Amino acid sequence: MQSIRSLLFTAAGIAFMLMALVFTASLGLALAGIATVFVIGSAISARLSPKPVRAAAGRTAGRQEREPRIWNDGRGTIIDL
Repeated sequence: MQSIRSLLFTAAGIAFMLMALVFTASLGLALAGIATVFVIGSAISARLSPKPVRAAAGRTAGRQEREPRIWNDGRGTIIDL
């Protein structure tokens, strides 16, 4: 009777471990799928967003230096180079 009981406990332990393995693997796959959706969504939204325009000083073809404009708007001094 003792060997039958130990055999049943061993089989129950193995079955429990297999169920835990399947549950953990499915949870890992679900999290990986959610992360993949977020990564693809952010990549698509980055492609669809407008590209930033770089600010550049208005220089002519002769590379003439422009005088900087300096003025005070009442909140602080503004220097436009």
